[in-house]
Amino acid sequence: MYKNSMKIEFLNISDNERFARCVAAAFVLELDPTMDQLSEIKTAISEAVTNAIIHGYEDREGIITIEGNIYDDTVEFIVTDNGVGIPDISRAREPLFTGKPELERSGMGFTIMETFMDSMEVESFVGKGTRITMRKRLNKVDKSEG
Repeated sequence: MYKNSMKIEFLNISDNERFARCVAAAFVLELDPTMDQLSEIKTAISEAVTNAIIHGYEDREGIITIEGNIYDDTVEFIVTDNGVGIPDISRAREPLFTGKPELERSGMGFTIMETFMDSMEVESFVGKGTRITMRKRLNKVDKSEG
């Protein structure tokens, strides 16, 4: 059972990437994250949402959903789109692979998510969309030290 949860939906427009970062940051504040943890979470959310905007809907309008759950000292974010899906998840997760080289994308989105979060799972079905689940444990830091 979780201590807190939220769910938001928004259009797949690039301005909403910033919105998603702010929502994720505000949601985890009750866990009193460090600035580094907050930055890592915001970056991972940004990468997941950007992937959905650029790759998920391929220039057509769609909805991106972010669900957040807090379990004790762990936060979970689930980013979902109902777009085109990923035909080869293992290939898409390779560092430097990009499905849109013409956009000069770095191909590091999944690698960044995996680096900044403790776990990441990707589920995708061609023609139905993609679901990325990321979790991060936020260890309490004794602020009286140092």
